[in-house]
Amino acid sequence: MKDKPWTNVLIDTKEYTVYKDGFPVTEGHVLFVPKEEDWKAMVTCFKAAYKWGYDWVERGYCDAFNIGQNVGEAAGQTVMYPHIHLIPRRTGDMEDPRGGVRHVIPEKGNYRKVPEATKEYYEFVAKQERFDF
Repeated sequence: MKDKPWTNVLIDTKEYTVYKDGFPVTEGHVLFVPKEEDWKAMVTCFKAAYKWGYDWVERGYCDAFNIGQNVGEAAGQTVMYPHIHLIPRRTGDMEDPRGGVRHVIPEKGNYRKVPEATKEYYEFVAKQERFDF
């Protein structure tokens, strides 16, 4: 990626670069950015992010972690190049973390307050094309 907005490199590997997030959600929020824009590279980034997250928890750096990706403007993506967020979580960093990534739409974060999915949604999912990666 030629015009990448990230500059604060933590680790640079053959397949991806890890940057400190410029607008961290919590201390330690990092981005895994693949050097190639393809599925294999993204899978490698996800695997690395999971390994980092589990290592952080085992070593006591954080209590838990979130991993995510914003794909498209409607999902909040502002840098139009694929990248994976690894966000360390600590007990007490929010009042009620139940729902985790569901909080991307705050009023729907607490799944106990959201109505069950509609029949139409389940019919749509049942027809979803399957991919072998």
